[in-house]
Parts: sequence; structure tokens; C-alpha cells
Amino acid sequence: MTRRIAYRHARLLDPASGLDTVGTVLTEGGVIADLGAGLFADGVPDGIETIDLRGLCLAPGLIDMRVAAGDGHGYVDEDTARSAAAGGVTSIVLLPPHTSLRHSPVRVFHYAGATTGTGALAEMGLAAQVGALAFTDGANAIADAAVMVRVMRYAAALGRFVIQHPEEPSLAAGGQMNAGEVATRMGLPGIPAQAEVIPIERDLRLVELTGARLHIAHVSTGAAVDVIRDAKRRGLPVTCDTAPAYFALTETDVMGYRTVAKLSPPLRDEMERRAIVEGLADGTIDAIASDHQPHPAAAKDVPFPEAASGIVGLETLLPLTLEMVQNGKLPMLDALGLLTAGPARLLGLELGRLAKGATADLTIFDPDWLWRVDVGRFASGSRNSPFDRRPVTGRAIRTVVAGETVFTLDA
Repeated sequence: MTRRIAYRHARLLDPASGLDTVGTVLTEGGVIADLGAGLFADGVPDGIETIDLRGLCLAPGLIDMRVAAGDGHGYVDEDTARSAAAGGVTSIVLLPPHTSLRHSPVRVFHYAGATTGTGALAEMGLAAQVGALAFTDGANAIADAAVMVRVMRYAAALGRFVIQHPEEPSLAAGGQMNAGEVATRMGLPGIPAQAEVIPIERDLRLVELTGARLHIAHVSTGAAVDVIRDAKRRGLPVTCDTAPAYFALTETDVMGYRTVAKLSPPLRDEMERRAIVEGLADGTIDAIASDHQPHPAAAKDVPFPEAASGIVGLETLLPLTLEMVQNGKLPMLDALGLLTAGPARLLGLELGRLAKGATADLTIFDPDWLWRVDVGRFASGSRNSPFDRRPVTGRAIRTVVAGETVFTLDA
């Protein structure tokens, strides 16, 4: 018999429909069979398993649209999948190059490379046939305008979009952190904010030329938000995301040569951080992604210029996003929408919603759970997080994929 489970006394949160009420969700196998405030008001019928959530929040499963599955140093794919489940993430999209996640507890999608790295286009048609959601060169910018035009045209013909890492290589060359007073005091070469906005402005012109959809990854500057906001007003098919580090940290978190805070793009100053928050609040930024990049200690425990860029983020994605709710910057549904309905819509996935007949991917969390980030207790084998020891509020308690629990906090 198909397993039927009633999640009772939950705060049901569905950004896609605006639902925010106390009620019940009934799953049947991998599907949401019914939900609502009055469901089973007179009691749950026999044969249905009951889980009393006692007021916990129940939302669509989180979708993380930017994840590196491994780093080539032995931190394997299964590690990333476990980390996702522990963070309440039910679907991840892998950056190229990637390998298949076998026996993953969460859903796995992938992007494909746009180029071979030598100026030639990758096998985009073949990649589309095997399910690639979009084309990107990952942490490398598609720097050549002529190559980008070809990528855009092929992507548009294939019904896919292009994701750009917005960094002008010649301006960023040799840079270690955000250009400015802090970099000067630390004696580190800087990467100016202009290195981010210049390729975005160029690519928006190329969108006008080709009609292709463009997505800008991990925006970190106010100038980038401004030009994307203007492009949207003009009706261009452009979207963007950011990562929690860019609204929760600043360049001062690099002081002391903290390699765990070395990212690409780099952490910016306080005014830029505020601009990212504003872009999230007014809807210019469409999604929040973890930009999860696991590294072993050996890649970070080196002099700053030699350290790898990137941090792990799957297990801090939800609580850091909820900080903006607690700080009054975003309503709860808007914040959750950036992790659910937003990325689902961008990626064309039939996920990220609570509705009858929808896939039973659920994130159950306690918005009031006070805790301190402890990298030593991460499900991920990598510990490269600048948020270690940071006090946060809100935590995933149970993660459900296709109706089956893949993570419980006390398991």
C-alpha cells in the first residue's frame, strides 16, 4: 500500500500561492494529496500515519541552484548530498564539471559547460539532450564577446539559458579581495567593483542582440543590482541570484587574513552589502543560492594569496536567509520564495510549491531555534565556512523528498 502521512499542526508556508496558515499536509507516496487549515479537523482517519509538528514551519523543499559537488581533493558527492539534506535542501543543481551523485537523498540536476575553456563551444546540443538546465563556465567568466554571442544563440535555440560568472578577467587578475581601504591596509591586491558590472553591461547588450535568456550568478555589488534592475524594467530576459555571504558578511570579515572568507566574487564593503539587501527586498534579485564549494583544510590553511576561493554553504543557507526576516528586511514568504518558488521558476522545474498534486518535497523548520554554527558538526566533510561560531536563529528539523524523510535533526 502507498504510504500516507499527515503532517499536522504545522505553519504552512507556500510562497508560490501566498499561503500562510496553520494546518495539515497529507502526502501519499511522493505527492501532496491534500492540505489546508481545516484538513482532518475532526481527526485523522485510520491507516494514515500522523506526525505532529507542534507549530513548526512546513514549506516547499529548498532548491539550491548553485552547488559544486566536489573539489577534487577527496570530498565526494555523497558528502554534498548529505549536507544538502541536513540544510533542508531537497534539490541541488551542480556546476560543471561534475559527476553523478549516486544514491543521493536529494534531487540532483545539472548545468553543462558553455565552452571548452579554449574558446571553442562545448557540446551544447548533446548536453541539452541529457537534461542540462542551462549553460555556464562555472566560476570562470565567458570573457570573449564573440564567444558569448555564439553561446547565447545556441542556448536560445535549445530552449536553455546562459549563466555568467560576472568578472572581467583583466581587471580581476591577481586580485585577492575587494579593492579598497581594507585591502590596502592588508597589503593585498584588490578586485574593484567595476570588474563585476562591466561584463554584465556588455552581456545585456548581447541579450538585446540575440534574444537569449541571461542569468547573472552571485551578484555582490550595488552597481550590478542597478543595471539588472534597469534591464528588467526594459523587459530584457535577465535574472540573477546572490549568496548569503554577500548580505551577511563584508570585507572586514577577511581581516586577519581569514582564508575561510576568501570568495569569488570577493566580499564587498558595507554599502555594497546593503545594496544586495535592497535588491532582495525589491525583487531585483530572483533567488538565493548557497554557492557551496567544499575545500579540504589544506586548500585554506595556506597564505592568503595561495588559498582557494569558496565556502561551504548548504547547511547555513536557511538560517542566514531567515536572518533577514528576523531583522525586518524581508517578510517570511518573500525570504522563502527566494529559496523555493524563485529558483524553481527560473529553472523551469515543477517543484517549490505546496499544492494538491505537487511533489512531496518538504522542508520542516523551527524559525525560533537559537543555535551557533559549528562546522565540526556539519554533515559535509568540508569545514571551510566563515560562519563558524556565528549565532543564528532558525534550523531545518526534517527534510522530506518525494514523501520520504531523508533527514531529521536528532537522527
